[in-house]
Amino acid sequence: MSGTSTGQHLTIGFVGLGNMGRPMAHNLHSAGFALVVRDSAPAAEERFAAAHPGVTVAGSPDAFSAADIVVTMLPDGTVVQDALLRWDGGIGRALRAGTLVVEMSSSDPSDTLRLAGELEPLRVRVVDAPVSGGVPGAVAGELAIMAGGAPDDIARAQDVLRVLGDPARQFVTGGLGSGHAMKALNNVVAAATHCATAEALAAGKRFGLDPQVMIDIINASTGRSFVSQTFGAQVLTGRYGTGFALGLLAKDVHIAASVAAAAGIDAPMVALADERWAKALGELGPAADHTRAHQAWWPETGS
Repeated sequence: MSGTSTGQHLTIGFVGLGNMGRPMAHNLHSAGFALVVRDSAPAAEERFAAAHPGVTVAGSPDAFSAADIVVTMLPDGTVVQDALLRWDGGIGRALRAGTLVVEMSSSDPSDTLRLAGELEPLRVRVVDAPVSGGVPGAVAGELAIMAGGAPDDIARAQDVLRVLGDPARQFVTGGLGSGHAMKALNNVVAAATHCATAEALAAGKRFGLDPQVMIDIINASTGRSFVSQTFGAQVLTGRYGTGFALGLLAKDVHIAASVAAAAGIDAPMVALADERWAKALGELGPAADHTRAHQAWWPETGS
């Protein structure tokens, strides 16, 4: 997607220049949007501005007053609220009536609804549009996107979403907050599969099976999944370089458990996945690559 130009005449505010946000903001810049950027780390802002001529670094919320759409790509809903509602009075108060916030972080749906409630008196609209595809998808502009909100607001967000994601993998999930609920539920499926894969490899290795042979067979059989492919590339090689932090996945799993509880669903698999990822988080810390989680459960599954 980088290198293309759509000739857009919109100003986009982008908050969060981390592993995911940086390539996403890069793609918007390459597509011809005027950008105002903000990150809590000044060095991240400086590096991005140095590599992208014409970008405005927001020294205060007032820098966002020209924005037509503000994209947030932050660790969680609390950090989003800090940026939109509390940083020097909050970016939200600097926005013009009618500005659209596209919340692309992995947040708790309740935080998203709370944010929208705070912004409603300012006549600022919100769409939640979390993503899947990791850093490679962000770099390529081929993220899967799960969009929740009012239909008119989702339509307005398309100028941004079509640059950041693959149109064939964009889904409208329903009302506001539904995108974040879907993202968490997708990730708990992956997280539970990760647990099962690690346990199978641990059992097989103790039985005398070669883990690489096991992964080759799983990937050619009914147990194949994105997770099993990742195990081959990241765990058995000792690479541990997906760029997706353990703390972020543990957070998403906990959100999924909260969604299930709020829905009154008996979900023992989700509850157990929440417990297992909380254990990994406690032992390895939030910054570890999520593929290291087996080191807290079954150390013999890999290096």
